[in-house]
Amino acid sequence: MKTKRVFVVIAFLLIAITLFAAGCGSKQTSAPGNQNQGKDKLKVGFVFIGPVTDGGWNTSHNNGRLYLEKQLPYVETIFVQNVPAGSDSERVMRQLIQQGAKVIVATSFNYGDTVKKLAKEFPDVYFLHATGLEVAPNVSTYDIREYEGTYLTGMVAGKMTKTNIIGYVAANPIPCVVRAINGFAMGVKAVNPNAKVKLLWTSTWYDPAKEKEAALSLADEKADVLAQYQDSPAVQQAAQERGIYSIGYHADMRHFAPQANLTSFTWNWGPIYVQEVKAYHDGNWKGKAIWASAQEGAATIAPLNDKLVPADIKKLVEETKDKLSKGELTVFKGPIKDNKGKTIVGEGQKISDAELVKCNWLLDNIEGKL
Repeated sequence: MKTKRVFVVIAFLLIAITLFAAGCGSKQTSAPGNQNQGKDKLKVGFVFIGPVTDGGWNTSHNNGRLYLEKQLPYVETIFVQNVPAGSDSERVMRQLIQQGAKVIVATSFNYGDTVKKLAKEFPDVYFLHATGLEVAPNVSTYDIREYEGTYLTGMVAGKMTKTNIIGYVAANPIPCVVRAINGFAMGVKAVNPNAKVKLLWTSTWYDPAKEKEAALSLADEKADVLAQYQDSPAVQQAAQERGIYSIGYHADMRHFAPQANLTSFTWNWGPIYVQEVKAYHDGNWKGKAIWASAQEGAATIAPLNDKLVPADIKKLVEETKDKLSKGELTVFKGPIKDNKGKTIVGEGQKISDAELVKCNWLLDNIEGKL
């Protein structure tokens, strides 16, 4: 009988505690992100347009995803790779939201229409859209001033070429790609006014066979340095096969072609992800356009290949990198003309961000068209 009484008392106390906790909870108000604090982790969904092992664009974003998890222990990431734009990306993002993702990271420019549609439908879900153009209360676009990094790789290419012909294999002529190529060409011109950049478009982000074909075509035209804005390392491998130099893109591509690769432009997405996800978690999210720079360590390059790059070139690049990181050097400073003879920026003037965002011209030392 005594045991029964003890059981009843314990049960009564448990019920009282439960009711008290429920009552306190019903009175709490919190910012959107705060609901994820405590035992439940904040889920962040990543959508990749290609494989995260591509060694390029998708690898760079996946490195950022891993950095996010490491820096913010309360975050759990879920991701889907090889997702084409359009109906597939919409289906995948919906699935991630159904799985509890409160922040969706859309890592491709091509996902713009999907992000715009779902952001309206799910106002409590927050979206980060890579290289996107449209901001909303629950949508932030993010990008890196890649031209600061490609300026450095262009300097390396301009110094290393002997034929004064540099080949460039690029995916699609959208503003961010064109801007990166122009930054590269500005770097070439700064150290070697006689060099030309021959540009070929593949119209694909990831097609190793097509990328390699374009690279070999440029090598046939006497290009002795090959650069790229592609997701695979095929251009690097083609350069090594031909015994010429190469410049990688997105991530350090040295291991794909150690006898050819001089350096690579590298994205540092991780700090952006940490900044924005933390803002959501703390209830401080604001939809905005993010454009990180070399001053924040966002646009940088992989270590120069000691076996291939002479010490004097390394010194020059390091000095220039230091100026960029301190904000002492402006890449797009006039006079600048495009390859049709049109003046883009006058003597001593700087190109505006508004112009850079819509970059639709090619520098006058580039042989190619949009």
